[in-house]
Amino acid sequence: MEEGVNSERDEYTLVARKPGFGLPTACPSCLPVYIYLKFAQLPFLLDFNCTYPDSDQIPYIESGDYVAYNNENGGVIESLKKDGIVDLDSEFCSLPEWISTKAMVSSWLEDALMYELWVDGTSAEKIYYNDLPWLIGKVLFLKQVHSVKQCLGITKDNDEQKEEEIYKRANIVYGALSTRLGEQNFIFENRPSSVDAIFLAHALLTLKALPETSVLRTKLLEHGNLVKYAEKLELELIEAGSSSSSVPSFQTDPPTSSSRRGPPNWSKMLFTSRFKAQEQTQKAKD
Repeated sequence: MEEGVNSERDEYTLVARKPGFGLPTACPSCLPVYIYLKFAQLPFLLDFNCTYPDSDQIPYIESGDYVAYNNENGGVIESLKKDGIVDLDSEFCSLPEWISTKAMVSSWLEDALMYELWVDGTSAEKIYYNDLPWLIGKVLFLKQVHSVKQCLGITKDNDEQKEEEIYKRANIVYGALSTRLGEQNFIFENRPSSVDAIFLAHALLTLKALPETSVLRTKLLEHGNLVKYAEKLELELIEAGSSSSSVPSFQTDPPTSSSRRGPPNWSKMLFTSRFKAQEQTQKAKD
């Protein structure tokens, strides 16, 4: 789908958190990058790092001496674009509607999924901590729950109000995306962009990782064309199998270089993500 792939770098490895819920990676930060690479038809291997679940460097992609980390230069996708490796957004980045849509998807929907993952906690523990000793996993989990509440501005006095606000915003985004998508294959100009990668990852995690009692899942299911869109692309990108030349090979051995595993820093990752979304919103206003 992308003709601007740099052919000089012919072997890439995406390092992500482990698979789960029928997805190649169940990590909300990793899955959009995986999908973006699949949209771009950039061949890559997939490695899993289960040793440092709270590293803000994950996901990262590497090829030879080249490494693009999640916590640098706006994230992996932005690094791939800036470094001229693959850019699916070149035709959209000057469109105000695309910029504002990406900002909403990256902030309001991210907040809603983050809220549901960590308030209930069952899915989050499976994604991040199952491979750790129980006590260490529990301590990291409680620390992250605190960070999420702090990031979302949730206190004992405003928890109900914040919950209502989070779901209201998510519903607004779902409605806008449903209208924008219509019967097309992709959200803008009927071709994929990073907006599709981010939203598709959100939709798949919402449908597959959240329980049936999930409010967010229920709201998404109200928009049939969004569900159909997610199911169709899941089949094409994830479930198609290795028979397609665009489907990458996989390996499950962890990376050998410890220098490429970042230190624990959940709070930094959360606030960096929200800052990026605020930047995108401001660009749309300008």
